[in-house]
Amino acid sequence: MQNLLEIRGLCKRYPSFALENVGFSLPAGSIMGFIGENGAGKTTTLKLILNEARRDAGEIRIFGKDNIRDEIAVKKQIGVVFDESYFYDEMTADDVGKILKRVFPTWDAPLYEKYQKDFELPKKKKIREYSKGMKMKLSIASAISHHPRLLILDEATSGLDPVVRSDILDMFLDFIQDEGCSVLFSSHITSDLERVADYVTFLHKGRVVFSRSKDELIDRCGVVKCGASKFGSLDKSGFLRWRTGSAECEALVADRDEARRKYPGLVVDNASLDEIMLLYVKGQAG
Repeated sequence: MQNLLEIRGLCKRYPSFALENVGFSLPAGSIMGFIGENGAGKTTTLKLILNEARRDAGEIRIFGKDNIRDEIAVKKQIGVVFDESYFYDEMTADDVGKILKRVFPTWDAPLYEKYQKDFELPKKKKIREYSKGMKMKLSIASAISHHPRLLILDEATSGLDPVVRSDILDMFLDFIQDEGCSVLFSSHITSDLERVADYVTFLHKGRVVFSRSKDELIDRCGVVKCGASKFGSLDKSGFLRWRTGSAECEALVADRDEARRKYPGLVVDNASLDEIMLLYVKGQAG
C-alpha cells in the first residue's frame, strides 16, 4: 500500500522542549488520528510537515517527495485546517473563494459554493462576525474545495456542536473513498477518532509511544481494575502502565482476553483511546 506521508527520525529542539526521533507512515485511503497531551509536540510535528518550522534532523516525504525540496508542488495537493482561522477578519467567504481560486489550479468553485450552502455560511458577512464554529466550517470548506490528496487537521472539530461534527466526520470518510487521499487528524476529541480513524499515532513528551491500527488498539487493549489491597499482590509483568488510588487501582494491558484468563475474578474492561492516553501519561511503568 502506498504511503502518502512518511516521517523518519524527525527531530526539532527548543530550549524547553525537544521532538525526538519521530517516525510514522500514513497509507493512502486512510485516516490517522494524532493524539497526545497538550505540549506533546503534535502541532510542532504538523508545522514541520508543512515546512513552517525547520527540522533539525530527519526526513519528511509527502507523495514520495521531500517536503522542503518539492515544497511548492507538494503544498498544491494539501488541505490544511488549524484550530484557529487564519483568514483576514475583514474578508467574506466569497473573498476567500476568489483568492484561493488564484492559488490552487484545481479550485472547484461549485464545490465551495455547495459547502457554503451546506454549512450555512453567509457569503457577504465579514469573518470577524463569524462564531468560532462558523470559522472552522469555512476553513474546512476552503481546505477541501481544491481537491487535495492529503488533509492535515489540527483540532478541526473543536467548537462545533455534535450534529455539525458528525456531518464533518462523514465528509472526511467520503474524502478517503478516493483511495489516493488521506487525512492526518490531530484532535483531543478521541470519540471522533474512534469513529473515523484507521490508525492512531500517540505522541508523548516529543516521542512516539505507538503508531498502530485503531481497531487493533480498541479490540485488544483492556483496563484491569481492582481494589488497592488486591492490586499490591498482582503480578504486574503484563501491565503496560498502571495507576494506584486509595480505593481503586487500574492497569492498561495489551491483550484483555489474556488478562481475563490471567486475573480471573477481576474486572477487565475495554480500553478507550482516552483511557489508553491517560494511563500512558499519568500512569507508571514497571
